[in-house]
Amino acid sequence: MMHSVLRETTERIVARSQATRERYVAQMREAGRQGPVRDRLSCSNLAHGIAAQADAEKKILAVTRSSNLAIVSAYNEMLSAHQPYERFPALIKQAAMEAGAVAQFAGGVPAMCDGVTQGRAGMELSLFSREVIATATAIALSHDLFDGVLCLGICDKIVPGMLIGALRFGHLPCIFVPAGPMRTGYSNAEKARVRQLYAEGKASREELLEAECAAYHGPGTCTFYGTANTNQVLMEVMGLHLPGGTFLNPDDPGRDLYTRLATQRLVEIGAHGEAPTPLFEVIDERAVVNGIVALLASGGSTNHTIHLVAMALAAGIVINWDDFAALSAVVPLLARVYPNGSADVNAFRRAGGIAWLVRELLGAGLLHEDVRTVAGDSLRRYQEEGCVRDATVVYQPLPEQSRDPDVLRPATQPFRPDSGLALLQGNLGRAILKTSALPPDRERISAPARVFDSQQALADAFHADELACDFVAVLPGQGPAANGMPELHQLTPLLGSLQDAGHRVAIVTDGRMSGASGKVPAAIHVWPEAAQGGLLGRVRDGDPILIDAAAGVLSVQVDDAELARRSPWAGSKRTTGVGRELFAGMRARVSSAESGALALFSGDGDSLL
Repeated sequence: MMHSVLRETTERIVARSQATRERYVAQMREAGRQGPVRDRLSCSNLAHGIAAQADAEKKILAVTRSSNLAIVSAYNEMLSAHQPYERFPALIKQAAMEAGAVAQFAGGVPAMCDGVTQGRAGMELSLFSREVIATATAIALSHDLFDGVLCLGICDKIVPGMLIGALRFGHLPCIFVPAGPMRTGYSNAEKARVRQLYAEGKASREELLEAECAAYHGPGTCTFYGTANTNQVLMEVMGLHLPGGTFLNPDDPGRDLYTRLATQRLVEIGAHGEAPTPLFEVIDERAVVNGIVALLASGGSTNHTIHLVAMALAAGIVINWDDFAALSAVVPLLARVYPNGSADVNAFRRAGGIAWLVRELLGAGLLHEDVRTVAGDSLRRYQEEGCVRDATVVYQPLPEQSRDPDVLRPATQPFRPDSGLALLQGNLGRAILKTSALPPDRERISAPARVFDSQQALADAFHADELACDFVAVLPGQGPAANGMPELHQLTPLLGSLQDAGHRVAIVTDGRMSGASGKVPAAIHVWPEAAQGGLLGRVRDGDPILIDAAAGVLSVQVDDAELARRSPWAGSKRTTGVGRELFAGMRARVSSAESGALALFSGDGDSLL
């Protein structure tokens, strides 16, 4: 039976979204009613679009009842996760021809690496790269040549951006094609230990680089459970991956097979296929709720309290942090993957992986089963394990017991009864706190504020031995309107070191922490942000700060009249250098973190829908 909170939350979202969802669906149905897109092209239009194709492909494309598949790829050589995509277009083109269709490389989208830009100026462009990716995806699909789209993307802003762009062409079927994680190298826990030693001055740069290169050592997604791998879990549970292939390594014999099967399946679910399945029918309110549940049950990235909101709104669906909080209270934590544990995503897959999550959550009534997916009209197939046999994928039931109960547990014996994602509220505004990786005694802290205007300022104080005490680090001016909302992940080793030394420390900021964060209490995404008048910008050194996850409280314990007398945040907004100038318009119009930090359209979605 469906859990009452799942049902009530979904009903609330449906009611809240009625006007925008109806408008979106009407737009997509009208686009679909116009028929095969190539019928509307003049001979000159079509000739331009197929001029570079081989003669055999031109013959197929001249036939209305054949399919032309768009490949939209985020391939580049700098991202280890995306480097394997170099060879995917050739595989896809061959598989399409075998299915009587054609696949064209429709366009590439930019793909920056947050691991490279952490703590650097480029990180201030990171969040807004999602909007650039969304518009680049739309440009790739704008030629009226295509009957479906294969999205080749994995990492942080890339999957959300691609999905936002593809949803504007939601009358077409869409399948996301994963490339898989790199094989296990240096353990994430050992890597974190060396990072902390380096922050303390107890390890050299050479030792740190050796550890980092041993952890990030080859093609594939980074193996910790950050935003990139959370994206992959969400795409499968939301029905946009074929089931079972998400976490196969790039060199696994089944990797290419899944890519070919995704191509063949896209032909089948296109307008000319056996089971037409447009994207707008896959991403509905139930699929979005399933995505939230998967995020919570797996202990996934806090970045998705922003990205899921944006992706949903692109489909006319309005969600907010109250929905996350309501589900978090009843969705159990079923996985322990770094930073919520010591295992990596390869161990997660071996223990049962996404299929285990789906099976257990369906059994607990915490997922909608009756959803459309690229694999069919039910989520049931996604609870089975895919095995490669004789050049095909065979699905079979998982064993009753987890293969590794330290990594995956049943819903009846979870790691904790709630998911470990808390909504905080108080006079400082609303914020998100991830508690799933915290010991219980760190879920509440009351300590004086230490206010810093940058990560570097905090680092300088740390290295000057000024922080050997209990305190809450307050970093205002890190929100989307101020500087693009960079991740502040470089603070984790510093604050972790102080915490390990016995000090009670935490962070409060209108910025983001990485999807790999969790060891130190962090009230993040605070809004209203300081740059838009939020009280976070009026906090001063010494002000008592209370963070209480159980009570859902975030407050500065200062008299309201005193706060009103103080000047608002007036920190510097860096507007030039490393391309910041190009994003001035986005900073000026961006919505709040809870509204998805969207800079493409107004927060209520009216200008989009």
